[in-house]
Amino acid sequence: MTRLLALLLLLPGVVLAQAWPSKPLRMVVPFAPGGVTDNSARLVATRMQEALGQPVVVENRTGAGGVIATDFVAKSAPDGYTILMASAAPQTLTQFLQKTGYDGVKDFAPISLVNTFPIVLMVHPSVPAHNVKELIALAKAQPGKLNFAGAGGLTQFAGEIFKYMAGIDMTYIPYKGGAPAAAAAAAGDAQVTFANYSDALTHMKSGRLRALGMTSAKRFPQSPEVPTIAEAAIPGYQVESWNGLLAPAGTPPETVNRMAAAVQQGLKEPATKKRMEEMGTQPVGDTPAQFHSFLQAEVKKWGDFVRQSGIKVEQ
Repeated sequence: MTRLLALLLLLPGVVLAQAWPSKPLRMVVPFAPGGVTDNSARLVATRMQEALGQPVVVENRTGAGGVIATDFVAKSAPDGYTILMASAAPQTLTQFLQKTGYDGVKDFAPISLVNTFPIVLMVHPSVPAHNVKELIALAKAQPGKLNFAGAGGLTQFAGEIFKYMAGIDMTYIPYKGGAPAAAAAAAGDAQVTFANYSDALTHMKSGRLRALGMTSAKRFPQSPEVPTIAEAAIPGYQVESWNGLLAPAGTPPETVNRMAAAVQQGLKEPATKKRMEEMGTQPVGDTPAQFHSFLQAEVKKWGDFVRQSGIKVEQ
């Protein structure tokens, strides 16, 4: 017995790896409860705890457009017990617009891309534009007269890129969240909005807002009748949001791989897939290596674009 104990003490890494997880995990969400990132986190947390045998507690750390939570996880112990349900803007865009204290790729260990979803370009019915080309023509005929609602981050960035690539001017009106921005446009307080699909869906169905285009590269399966902005008027235009699970850099690969397997298994379940689609997202569930390549590509794309265009976005 003494000899066995001495042998185990010489192999602490093996013992720790076998023991993980020995306590609850904390999944940090950068935004308030009720949004697509929070809903995605709670769904994934349930599936992960079923697979790992330990509770996965969702913790909302809001503020600074997601930077506070993202920075917190980047600086947390790389032991597999603190992970981040990441969102596109604070992970890949914000670091080019302000000082964040973290690198969206180097300071994290990718686990799995959870889902993707487009942003929807919509107008109030009073706006005399029934497609993207007509909206661009209207904006060119009335420089600076049109306005668009957003919530900073990627929803504003989608509008700023749209303005830049279309060669038009629209005034940005900031709101504290995507849902309030979409509601403001539906009420006629703003003429145009760029909203996450989950925030847009109710207004699209009710007819209170007219959907002109999706920001994704391909038509979104949940609303195939809405063309992409790229096919409708601006070739090459693409802004897609996403959620993905990350751990602090230095987290043991075997721990990362176990979490990734739990996410992948959960997202394959028909009930989980259906719920993701009802939330207005497309489930993914890729490998750590695939998610790492995705992050690298996103950071390069947005970094290059910000430098070339000089675009400024509120956070």
